[in-house]
Amino acid sequence: MLSTFVLNRGKTLLMASIALATLGSVAQAAELKLPETTLTASLRTSMVSTSSDTGPDVMDFNLNSLSFYVNGKITDTVKFSFSSELDSSQAVSLQDAIAQFEFSPTMNVWMGRFLPPTDRANSYGAYFANNWNFATDGTQDGYPFITFGRADGVAYWGDFADKKLKISAGLFDLPSTKAGTPNADKMMTAARVQYNFWDAEPGYYINGTYLGEKDILAVGAAMNSVDGNSTTNVDFLMEKKVAGGGAFTVEGEYIKYDKLGGYGSYFSKEDPKATPPVPPLADASSGDSWYLMGSYLFPQAMGVGKVQVLGKFGTSSLDALAGGTSLEVDTTELNVNYIIKSFNAKVSLFYLDHSYSVTGLDDSSIGLGVQLMTL
Repeated sequence: MLSTFVLNRGKTLLMASIALATLGSVAQAAELKLPETTLTASLRTSMVSTSSDTGPDVMDFNLNSLSFYVNGKITDTVKFSFSSELDSSQAVSLQDAIAQFEFSPTMNVWMGRFLPPTDRANSYGAYFANNWNFATDGTQDGYPFITFGRADGVAYWGDFADKKLKISAGLFDLPSTKAGTPNADKMMTAARVQYNFWDAEPGYYINGTYLGEKDILAVGAAMNSVDGNSTTNVDFLMEKKVAGGGAFTVEGEYIKYDKLGGYGSYFSKEDPKATPPVPPLADASSGDSWYLMGSYLFPQAMGVGKVQVLGKFGTSSLDALAGGTSLEVDTTELNVNYIIKSFNAKVSLFYLDHSYSVTGLDDSSIGLGVQLMTL
């Protein structure tokens, strides 16, 4: 009996010790603080009917984009961002992977994969654009980057003068300067300066519109350069509030391609069989491109949202450096947008037309797009 009692008591003490140790471990784990992390999901989907002089008419349902964003805060100055996207071709790509060291509004250093300092449009991207058909005009989609406007590199940025003066500059790799290429010893320099005369736009990223939340008059300029080849641009955004919650917006940009950027793939960039050979750092086109876009957000609510009308015209003139036909294209876009909740929920009825003056060909599309974000 005594031995049984001692044995049972020993088992009880052992189990109690294990329980206490487990509770201690749980308590210790509970004290561990993981970095502050947020997850954002975004979706763009559309139904489009396309008519083209080069092929049959097409009616398509498209998953334009499905993106996930993770933002974390390790300390007040050390942060990180990560995003990936499933695009319309069903390919999954890494968009952003950024180590962010943000010491003050005037002193910030980012390193990894992200949007280099370029034009205003590449700073806001498709989800924060005013129009539905972002980057379809030879201007917004002309930069020679790795994926969705991103590149691998490091950049400094800062906001000065009550956050109305924005300066950013950095060094980046392009596909043509990566290891294993003939130009692996070269890098792209990128720099941008912007001044806001009315309300400020603090931070690295900016919007294509603020939908009546700000009065904006911003002018910016940027330059990217690799081994003497360059892309330069000037851009502006003017947005004025309308009484009752509306907004009148005008945006424009002019860009000059000098053997860097443009529709390089159109001219078979870096094709070893091309005659004469394409310069290895050139995107095989030089020329210029511009667009002007205006919109009006009606202040009166209609149901759960507000109606916005938008028009855009752009033109691109690019010369082929590797022989072949130059590219002359005019782009016209019309939108009727139903803004339910800022960029989080909107529906767009759109018309898009491309007219190619050199070939005399034309393509046009009309469609309905839906954008949702959990931001």
